[in-house]
Amino acid sequence: MSQTSDNYKNIYLIGFMGTGKSAVSRGLANRLGYTRIDVDEGIVAQEGQSVAAIFAEKGEAHFRALERTFIDHGHPEQGVVVSCGGGLPVQPGMFEQLEARGDVVALLAEPETIFARIRADTTRPLLTDKNSLQTIRTLLNERRDVYQSAKFQVWTDGLSVEAVVDAVCERLGRL
Repeated sequence: MSQTSDNYKNIYLIGFMGTGKSAVSRGLANRLGYTRIDVDEGIVAQEGQSVAAIFAEKGEAHFRALERTFIDHGHPEQGVVVSCGGGLPVQPGMFEQLEARGDVVALLAEPETIFARIRADTTRPLLTDKNSLQTIRTLLNERRDVYQSAKFQVWTDGLSVEAVVDAVCERLGRL
């Protein structure tokens, strides 16, 4: 990998679904003049089917392999804000791979906030049961250590996208 200036290092947004990664990645890319890439959107375009359909037809393991391939080969080495799927950094070795490629920032929110943001979204393959709030709590607990390993975390509860972008830029020293 070539040497990159800290001012152009990639930024990887990780966190649970519904924490604002997609919206914040758009705002952050616009603010910094970076390219925005959403891993899930890239996979959907490549595979020609939704994330939910990939999960249903080929299974979670297949989807996780697609995520790994996307991180390995699907984006430039610098100047990109990457919105990662919630489970991507939890895979063995993936967090370290993201960290080696740029700054990893975790967006966090309380389970109730996440539930309120995504409860009407029927495209979330891991939240198809009637006990979704409990499922969110369980998955958050399982992923907590990985999310806490990020360079820093930003809690998004009650914040506008612009306020979260401001917080990320300030913490990265890229105002």
